[in-house]
Amino acid sequence: MKTKSVLGSFHARRMRLGGLVAASLLLCAVAPSLSAQTVTQILAKVFVARGGLTKMRAIKSERVSGTISFGSEASGPFVVELKRPLKMHMTLTVQNQTMVRVYDGTQGWANNPFAGKPNPDPMTDEDVKNISEEADFDGPLVDYAKKGNKLELVGKDKVEDKDVWRVRLTTKNGDVRYYLFDAGTFLLLKWEGKRRAEGKEFPVESYFRDYRDVEGLKFSFQIDSGSSATDLTQKLVLDKIELNPEIPDSEFTKPATPDSAAPAPQASTP
Repeated sequence: MKTKSVLGSFHARRMRLGGLVAASLLLCAVAPSLSAQTVTQILAKVFVARGGLTKMRAIKSERVSGTISFGSEASGPFVVELKRPLKMHMTLTVQNQTMVRVYDGTQGWANNPFAGKPNPDPMTDEDVKNISEEADFDGPLVDYAKKGNKLELVGKDKVEDKDVWRVRLTTKNGDVRYYLFDAGTFLLLKWEGKRRAEGKEFPVESYFRDYRDVEGLKFSFQIDSGSSATDLTQKLVLDKIELNPEIPDSEFTKPATPDSAAPAPQASTP
């Protein structure tokens, strides 16, 4: 596969992370009240495993840097900056070409030099929907009811050789995602769902590995994604996570055109 085609599909397949719905689900027949209570209990353990809601909500900004790889075809550094409420700035550099995606909480801009679009243009409604979810670094599970999301316990399942709890989330827009939590540690091991981009729907699975402690909170430092467990075409390897860095609001305004743009920040390769 040519690098251009691989990278051109990156913008359409961008993961805050998605997945391929499993062909068979282990359904559990429980009463609605018991199901809701059990989901609440599991979610409480998930938040404790991460480090606790108090510490999670204390994060006002975040900077994540590392390397993204598309199979063996191409790789390069990326930097993602996040700031409350719902602000995001992402750069990805491969073979001296830089993709930039910016969201100020209301509007978004993006360029895609790998698809012949070097200038930052306003995002489509579909892209704004995607990036607004990515910019919520609490994730859809925190305060899920207030966000209009619904949770349901599906039952026990397996991820590789580990027992997991499978939880189904339905967003206020009707999108369905599955979260598979380690039954012992309650850390997220797998995410399944779909992403829509350019009028098409893409199934994606993401596997979360190499959890590390950052200021009392657990983060996955390796995320492998693809259309299935045997087709993992994208790998994120994190180099550094900074919590509450100083990030000016000017980082989240419309990017400059390439002729006048300052060099994009680049993360060192681990």
